[in-house]
Amino acid sequence: MTLPVVAVGRDARFKEIVRAMEQWKVSAVPVLEGDGRVIGVVSEADVLPKEEFRDRDLPRSEQIRRLSDLAKAGALTAEELMSTPAVTVHPDVTLAQAARIMAVKHLKRLPVVDDEDRLQGIVSRADLLKVFLRSDEDIEEEVRRTVVSYLFPALSHTIHVSVHDGVVTLRGGVQDTSLVWVAERLVRAVEGVVGVESRLGGEDTDPDRPEAAR
Repeated sequence: MTLPVVAVGRDARFKEIVRAMEQWKVSAVPVLEGDGRVIGVVSEADVLPKEEFRDRDLPRSEQIRRLSDLAKAGALTAEELMSTPAVTVHPDVTLAQAARIMAVKHLKRLPVVDDEDRLQGIVSRADLLKVFLRSDEDIEEEVRRTVVSYLFPALSHTIHVSVHDGVVTLRGGVQDTSLVWVAERLVRAVEGVVGVESRLGGEDTDPDRPEAAR
């Protein structure tokens, strides 16, 4: 998550919010009250209706359909503008879970809060993409330590792990081939992994022979 976080109070005025977004180059700001508890979020989508409806008269049917946007068009403060309740996550949420929430909710940023809903930081789409900058060496070390050594402790020295541009390749022979799909799934869960190529087979598989790669 990113720190510090640009946030506003519930009484922040419209122009104050827009200035904060422009100054800090952010697409949304959490709205706080009291001791830093997140009560909502004001995003670009919340402030745009003021411009959209500035000199536009809508037919009655469309007015009814877009009551929420019309209300935001007349809003003057963060409390009137914000989307609430805020969609938030806790610090221990995985990157995959955060990415899924963003995708499903069509969000660009997620406030990170503690158990009391107090703001701890914020996660953006750009923050989630940073995981793919992780080095191949770091990924390889984690795959060996958390996957290979865990699933195949007696054979971990015979299983070859290589990583190139985030793609992990597993080669070698294993006693229990039913664990191969488990290994693939666990490797995919390692942060920074782009893809998995499994060439694991029976224990007599020689990873250096061409037929082992088929």
